Amino acid sequence: MKQRALSEPAASGAAARAALDTQPTPKRPKARGDRRIFVLDTNVLMHDPACIFRFEEHDVYLPMVVLEELDSHKKGMSEASRNVRQVSRFLDDMMRGATKEQIDLGLPLPASFTGNHGKRPCSGRLYFQTRFPAAAPALPAGGNDNAILTQTLTLQRELPDTRVILVSKDINLRIKASVLGVHVEDYYSDKTLEDSDVLFGGMSELPADFWERHGHGMRSWKEGERTFYEISGPEVEHWQTNQGVHEAGEQGIEGIVRRIENERAVIELLRDHRNERHGIWGITARNREQNFALNLLMDPQIDFVTVLGPAGTGKTLLTLAAGLMQTLESNRFAEIIMTRVTIPLGEDIGFLPGTEEEKMEPWMGALMDNLEVLTGGQEGGNWGRAATQDLLRNRIKIRSLNFMRGRTFLNRFLILDEAQNLTPKQMKALVTRAGPGTKLACLGNVAQIDTPYLTETTSGLTYVVNRFRGWPHAGHITLVRGERSRLADFASDAL
Repeated sequence: MKQRALSEPAASGAAARAALDTQPTPKRPKARGDRRIFVLDTNVLMHDPACIFRFEEHDVYLPMVVLEELDSHKKGMSEASRNVRQVSRFLDDMMRGATKEQIDLGLPLPASFTGNHGKRPCSGRLYFQTRFPAAAPALPAGGNDNAILTQTLTLQRELPDTRVILVSKDINLRIKASVLGVHVEDYYSDKTLEDSDVLFGGMSELPADFWERHGHGMRSWKEGERTFYEISGPEVEHWQTNQGVHEAGEQGIEGIVRRIENERAVIELLRDHRNERHGIWGITARNREQNFALNLLMDPQIDFVTVLGPAGTGKTLLTLAAGLMQTLESNRFAEIIMTRVTIPLGEDIGFLPGTEEEKMEPWMGALMDNLEVLTGGQEGGNWGRAATQDLLRNRIKIRSLNFMRGRTFLNRFLILDEAQNLTPKQMKALVTRAGPGTKLACLGNVAQIDTPYLTETTSGLTYVVNRFRGWPHAGHITLVRGERSRLADFASDAL
């Protein structure tokens, strides 16, 4: 069966079709203008599991030896092994239900993938090696690198009008490819998956003509200090309960969708916590997303909040400030309970002596750092700050996840830090610990998963964000702007 062309042939007509039909072996598609086909080395896939989606409108080709190498590296606890398993999941999802003929014609790359970071969505196809040419005379037989080079040279001969490019992070392979006249490049589009790539962000911007299309029949009213709008229009069907909506610009409105009934939505204007008069335990929001996060964390009608974002966006600081405000000022909660998964970043330091809380203290550096920020402005000098920290520690309890089974927390503000390291089963076991009057805040960043065999799409944090989406008593926000320091901001963007 003839295969799908990678690019349109330069000459069309009956002669070209007859030439294709007379080929004695299975044919590779002919060229279509200036399109390119990228042959990926195994180390590129191990470096960035989403690399097959980052070549925009161009096609991607995987030699069979690359699939063999992926299979040999799938077991293990390392980051590379985890990436290999994610590549296998991506390929399995794309091949599900596809026939042999469809695979030979090339599998369409999903344009819905949003992790291209400003690039155009992928619209090319994914091809696999389906026949095995003899080794090129210039290369010795054997060796995976030589097999990849041989297949690349074969594609160059079969597709003279297509630019065949080998992509590899192996310097020696790139040297050999250059010697043989193969166009070769390093892989640069290696930014990891971010929260916004795989999850709903929690806020959406209103179009510029929103009020022209939705202002007719609008109703507004006030309940105390709260302002509400009832709106109908085409945008309503895309909204979720407790989703944030905002207009572009500093002076635009910011609101939260409280309910949706009969194609009409009720929006409540947010309280502006960027104003010092509405500060939370001395903390003010520095951007729109932080302001929305504080509104969710302070809302008594919302029992479950997920706050995602890269390092330095203020997840722990905002949550802890909201917990202290509602525990010590309004007495809504009896105490704050903070926990996290104990996954080491490097080598495990071994046995930790002491009680449960003493064993957990080394893992709670984020808590201590943020308590210093929250008590830094206290009057009374060092003695006053020390007394305040002692008071806060009496109302903040550190607990281990290992002993959560069977417990029930009543009237507690429960903070789960580094939630991306939990499996869906562990997350369910923790969320079901909440009793009456308890609020649970899950914090994390899916780009910083340290648990082996967990990925951005299989993390328990991703699981609960998707399952609780639209529930009237749950809210979600993804923080995008780092507010830690100019060094941290640059490192998050550049590294």
